[in-house]
Amino acid sequence: MAGVDEAGMSPLAGPVSASAVILRPGTRIIGIDDSKKLDSASREELAKEIKAKAESWCVAFVEVEEIDTINIYWAGVQAMQRAVKGLGLTPQHLLIDAKRLKEIDIPHQAIIKGDAKSASIAAASILAKVERDAVMRTLEARHPGYGFGPVRKALGLPPLPPWPSASAREVG
Repeated sequence: MAGVDEAGMSPLAGPVSASAVILRPGTRIIGIDDSKKLDSASREELAKEIKAKAESWCVAFVEVEEIDTINIYWAGVQAMQRAVKGLGLTPQHLLIDAKRLKEIDIPHQAIIKGDAKSASIAAASILAKVERDAVMRTLEARHPGYGFGPVRKALGLPPLPPWPSASAREVG
């Protein structure tokens, strides 16, 4: 079974990335969660562990020129399809965060908020985000002052508070 998710679906710039991750049954990675709920240092550390423990993983991109041609939604779908096709193993089933991949001939299930419900989707979420962030850092270095860094920082706004944990959201 492979988890599939994307990052960069509301970008100001840069590509859309997607990842597919096959975790061995019983694989435990402490702290794995939706990439949006984790700070960048945690994502970086988890990405290393995911890559080391995954049976197979792939990150794929759809570049800006393609996004402009096919639109952001279809670019996300295309990135996901590329990630699945790039796996070293063919999964028997896909768990996908909120989308269906009609061009992939593998049984799959779309799960709303799947990155918070499935370890393999969360792992894919983390890899897609970490790899896209790396591309954006490269663009920032190549085009200093263009503002590819974090938007809140560029606008002089304070960082957002951390996301509440699942148990905190369920209380009350």
